[in-house]
Amino acid sequence: MKAFRILNTVVSLSAILMISGCGGKSTPAESTQDKQLGLLSKKWTVSTVTLNSVDQSSSWTGFNLTITGTKGATSFSYACAARPALGPWPASGTWSFGTDPVTQITRTEDNLPITYTVTATTLQMTFNYTGNGYTRVSNVGGNWVFSFTSN
Repeated sequence: MKAFRILNTVVSLSAILMISGCGGKSTPAESTQDKQLGLLSKKWTVSTVTLNSVDQSSSWTGFNLTITGTKGATSFSYACAARPALGPWPASGTWSFGTDPVTQITRTEDNLPITYTVTATTLQMTFNYTGNGYTRVSNVGGNWVFSFTSN
């Protein structure tokens, strides 16, 4: 009789465990690109700018970069505001993730590879730009580092 109760308890617990594990759909894991897009998609305000390791921040006061996109897409958008008279940023454009979506994006207009690091409140973008500036025709080539913050 005691063995029957133990067997009955084990069978009942097994049935409860099997039922509780059924019925719910599991959500697929978010892709690395979608996670990164979630961190990148917001309005970023510049905090510091350097060109060839020389501080350029005073010329970039008020500059901001707004990144937008739809998860699952392969191309995303950006828009810039308060650009100085001379700089490597067009007013707006598109971008995509590079080979490593955790650290690389590519600006579509000029196929410019950009290395980035991002957290919930900081973004740093580093790139080597060659060519004329977008707001005034003059060479703004060199190693640029933009550091941004967001709220």
